[in-house]
Amino acid sequence: MLVWFVLTAGSLAFVIWDSISNGVTSWVQRIAWILVTLYTGPIGAFMYLLACRRPFPGSHDRYTRATWKQGLNSEMHCLAGDATGIILAASIVPVFGLANGWDVTIEYIAGFVSGLFVFQALMMRAMYQGNYFKAVRSTFFAETVSMNLVMTGMIPVMVLLASAWPDSMNPLSPTFWFRMSLATIVGGVFAFPVNYWLVKKHLKHGCMTLPGADGAAPNLGHRSPEPGGSGQSMEEMDMAGMSSDQPMEQGEGSMEMNKLSPLVSTTLIALSFVVLAIAVWFTAQQVPINF
Repeated sequence: MLVWFVLTAGSLAFVIWDSISNGVTSWVQRIAWILVTLYTGPIGAFMYLLACRRPFPGSHDRYTRATWKQGLNSEMHCLAGDATGIILAASIVPVFGLANGWDVTIEYIAGFVSGLFVFQALMMRAMYQGNYFKAVRSTFFAETVSMNLVMTGMIPVMVLLASAWPDSMNPLSPTFWFRMSLATIVGGVFAFPVNYWLVKKHLKHGCMTLPGADGAAPNLGHRSPEPGGSGQSMEEMDMAGMSSDQPMEQGEGSMEMNKLSPLVSTTLIALSFVVLAIAVWFTAQQVPINF
């Protein structure tokens, strides 16, 4: 655990520094990566290097173009919000001495509220003409299915390790933070496929460069394809093989989102709850979940 915490401190310091000095994404995206790195340590920093950090000026759009990178950046909004709510709740519920079933329920509600109403709707309302309630409605589906997959990974880890390490229920104990870090990592792994699919189907935003933020790097012979950063139009992007219908590099709030029919979205939400229920059932076979 000592090695983990040292690596986490170094990783967090690097991501904060790089977000300030080299960041070309929105402040929401930067905060999400910082929080995820706080919770997942060197793994979060490694993913940041692979999927978000621009290698040099004028390269961010091209570097983050791959759909899997877009999906990973998209997941950061959900994971940062959900994990923040879950960890805050987990640090408070032991005071009340509730059964572990109530602990998990409260943590789920806290994660959902933090993920949807803060990290999705509140922080991204500018994408919906500043209309907060429209942002809530527009992000409800993506947040729900993603949150359920995050909890599918987190619940077994939290409950099983809490049983093995009783002192990890105490937020003043290092084992608490180590347990929550492991749970967040597993939750992120489970939630990635659905976020990849959401971005691929244009149901959720990926990583977008701020307009005009990523200037060209003429000394490296590289021009940024980002609109507003180098004067390159969307038509020029298309001619360069960077189609404007790709889920990236279109500037903050400019990407058209697709919508699922109510029947399909309701069915997918129900399926995500089924997957979550299976995870809870599996966990209960190992450690009783009581109310």
